[in-house]
Amino acid sequence: MPLFLIERNFAEEITVDDATVAHVRQINDEIGIQWLYSFLSADKRKTYCLYEAPNAEAIRIAARRLDIPADVVIPVNEMRPDQFGAGSAPPL
Repeated sequence: MPLFLIERNFAEEITVDDATVAHVRQINDEIGIQWLYSFLSADKRKTYCLYEAPNAEAIRIAARRLDIPADVVIPVNEMRPDQFGAGSAPPL
């Protein structure tokens, strides 16, 4: 399934609890997308989330239903250092 990186900008510091995560999972399951992981900025007002989804619109639909931002949705490919031999990794 295609991967997408989502940048989310929040007006206020965000907090996440078990109930919030359960609600996100429920909506994501209904739409057919999967939240893989996220990074939270030091000021707790921005996240960068990696998702598997059939397309960017599915991510936007879930965000609207959850009433959370999806300011930037970028299709990405996975690249890890262990995929390359010593000295052959492409420049970043």
